[in-house]
Amino acid sequence: MSIETLPLHLDINDTGLPISALVTSASLHDSQVAIPLIKLTSSKVTYLYDLMDAAYDAKLIDETSRKYGHVPFIDKNSRGKEVTPMAPHQAERYKIRGSAERANSRLKEDFGANDIMVKGHSKVTLHLMIGVITLFADKLIRLLG
Repeated sequence: MSIETLPLHLDINDTGLPISALVTSASLHDSQVAIPLIKLTSSKVTYLYDLMDAAYDAKLIDETSRKYGHVPFIDKNSRGKEVTPMAPHQAERYKIRGSAERANSRLKEDFGANDIMVKGHSKVTLHLMIGVITLFADKLIRLLG
């Protein structure tokens, strides 16, 4: 079982530290977890930007981000139409979203998210959350070292 079959949704800060994590069923689309993650992360830390890929391009997500005082930088989903590109300053800020991709990659490759040998939501969640804690500790040591 991998992250793709039991989605792990992460909020990562600019340096790659995981702030919030949720495990959901495989049938739940990523965009349906965006608002709960915004609320959860906002209750823990103060932050300015929500950086999301085109899968999260929805009016309600944008509105919720703004309601919490954030600036949403959400890549536009063309839905078959021409899309206006982000302004240069937005595109530059959006590049930081790569830290989330690297965190997911490290969870899969280095911390066992691709090699889950247990069954059941609670056991898989425990396995993934131990990986998230390990990722956090590893990243923190690298930042402080």
